[in-house]
Amino acid sequence: MSAKRSVGILSTGSYTPERVLTNFDLEKMVETSDEWIVSRTGIRERRISSPEQASSDLAYEAAKAALEKANISAEQLDMIIVATVTPDMSFPSTACLLQEKLGATRAAAMDLSAACTGFLYGITTATQFIQNGLYKKVLVVGVETLSKITNYKDRNTCVLFGDGAGAAVIGEVTEGYGFQSFELGADGSGGSLLCMPAGGSRTPASVESVEQGLHYLYMAGGEVFKFAVRVMNSATEAVLSKAGVSKDEIDLLVPHQANKRIIDSAVQRFGLSEDKVAINLDRYGNMSSASIPVALDEAVKAGRVKEGDNLILVGFGGGLTWGATLLKWCTTPAEGSK
Repeated sequence: MSAKRSVGILSTGSYTPERVLTNFDLEKMVETSDEWIVSRTGIRERRISSPEQASSDLAYEAAKAALEKANISAEQLDMIIVATVTPDMSFPSTACLLQEKLGATRAAAMDLSAACTGFLYGITTATQFIQNGLYKKVLVVGVETLSKITNYKDRNTCVLFGDGAGAAVIGEVTEGYGFQSFELGADGSGGSLLCMPAGGSRTPASVESVEQGLHYLYMAGGEVFKFAVRVMNSATEAVLSKAGVSKDEIDLLVPHQANKRIIDSAVQRFGLSEDKVAINLDRYGNMSSASIPVALDEAVKAGRVKEGDNLILVGFGGGLTWGATLLKWCTTPAEGSK
């Protein structure tokens, strides 16, 4: 990859709604307890968007922060990719709505649907556009308002999910830095394990579909858990192997924030200490495509990432999908790429 253009993350940004929904709040809504939720998931609270907030609103705040940090204007963007399974509407794309909010009049725009792996699919796609010379600056946003499709009478799912948005400006960086390898995968045979059954062309919205609760997300938790543990490890091993980097050279692991036990499995597998793992699951729950970029942005803000560090971003999601990248951190734009 570095023989052509070195592509990396120039800046990050994130946004989470103000409203906090704690485990104690959920105790009043469904048959559950703080102890049960924490022991099984590691989640203590999550953020919930207001009735007036849609995914494009959250995406706008995260994107604005990333653009400010990169010191570039929206007019300099060549493309906007929004990864989400909770778009404002079926069409137009949330990316087009975000383009208008930002005033990014030059940017092409499209949505990408890969569930919790969406941000990884997005940055992989953005890298190809930049590497082949078609574009110079691409904004990738992972955003979800999962509270809008969560059944708060289902204790198996309502304890897990939250809302948020994370953004990254992708561009050319100093030679040898940036993304070193990617791994993406999918297994459509497991699509029914994590899905929202209605609302599409298979089961259009109807009185019956609403009454049956088919517009809420569904998850077969046990099966997804086993899948997640397996692919988190295999995807991480794949990007390390492709880049010729050993597990001892990992400086920071930024995993999808779905379940503390899944993360712990990866940490144990690669022999990482706690200071080499970014975890915010306890405060936000599972934000799907927003989980990885929000965790990354918080790590950057906290000074946990320095130039030359080897970062692993890895996740899994509905589809079923999975993905990972090895990133040699550098936010310095390449000469002539501004």
